[in-house]
Amino acid sequence: MFTASATSIGGTLRHTVDVNGRHRIITDEPERLGGTDAGPAPHELMAAMLAACASTMIVLYAQRHDWPLHDVRVDVRYDADVTPRRAEISVHLPEGLTPDQVERLRRVANTCPARRALEAGFTFDEQIELDMRAAELATPEVLAR
Repeated sequence: MFTASATSIGGTLRHTVDVNGRHRIITDEPERLGGTDAGPAPHELMAAMLAACASTMIVLYAQRHDWPLHDVRVDVRYDADVTPRRAEISVHLPEGLTPDQVERLRRVANTCPARRALEAGFTFDEQIELDMRAAELATPEVLAR
């Protein structure tokens, strides 16, 4: 299981996101939405996730087969304004690969775990938990002061 915890920085729209206790990502909203644009907006990470995942799968497969694959680029255009959501994925491979290698890498890109998770769908179990200190501050005795 993977984990992520987002913590607002000073009550702003900027957040530090701790990923699996090993990595940190800064997210923010664009200035037009009240942020400072100090990092990608959370929904922008969807395109980044898909691009990195597909590219990683391609490179891993090529490495395992000793294929000379030095330059790979995956471009993703993610449209969050349509239902169902739409992602356009363009895989750019270097010249010199055989048609069979290109086809195999196309199929490998489709096995990206992030893509498969999105295709399978999600269920969400959500809980709202009050911080004990915050809950104590909201007691009638404290509010009456």
